[in-house]
Amino acid sequence: MFNLHAATIAIIAANVLVSLRGFSDSTFFERYKFSIGGVRAGQRERTVTSGFLHVDISHLFFNMFTLYFFANVVINWFGAPKFIIIYFISLIGGSLLALFFHKNEPYYSAVGASGAVTGILYAAILLNPNMQLGIMFIPIPLPAYVLGIAYLLYSIYGMKSRLGNIGHTAHFGGAIGGYVTTLLFKPDLFVTDTLIVILLAIPIVLLLILEKMGKI
Repeated sequence: MFNLHAATIAIIAANVLVSLRGFSDSTFFERYKFSIGGVRAGQRERTVTSGFLHVDISHLFFNMFTLYFFANVVINWFGAPKFIIIYFISLIGGSLLALFFHKNEPYYSAVGASGAVTGILYAAILLNPNMQLGIMFIPIPLPAYVLGIAYLLYSIYGMKSRLGNIGHTAHFGGAIGGYVTTLLFKPDLFVTDTLIVILLAIPIVLLLILEKMGKI
């Protein structure tokens, strides 16, 4: 698990190099961050480039540390090419969901690999739902699918209440990207892990219902 694949190293290196450039060059940072106004003006590359920029070292470290723990689960199941596809679809999925929910907020902006990393995390949970994960303040490890569902429910709450300076929408969009792409690559999960597939879909369906009702 702790032997990094070349694909993971490449993604981490790209995040580090682009983020370091953004730390030292505010013009570069502003040009390539996710911005509703910028994307609507035709700068669609921001939906991808923003996923390699970070606010600071701690933001960068947390995302890369999370990727470090879950990348190999996906690579071991699918191989590097499909891992990279899931990563980028999740990244773009996060940006597109943010664009949808914040389309009338021209000054809304965001950066970070969180959407892509959340997609890899959700893919890993689908592929290995019985993984035991531990988090701070909870003394015992919990099944990965429980934390995955709880995290997306928290993201819905964060989106609804605009909680903190966190891109909850990008996290959720990334999770959807990871979920859908994993099922496309491995549709037999519908048969072998039907309950997990349904459980992990609950927050996604809930978000769609709340959006249709105008509650979020």
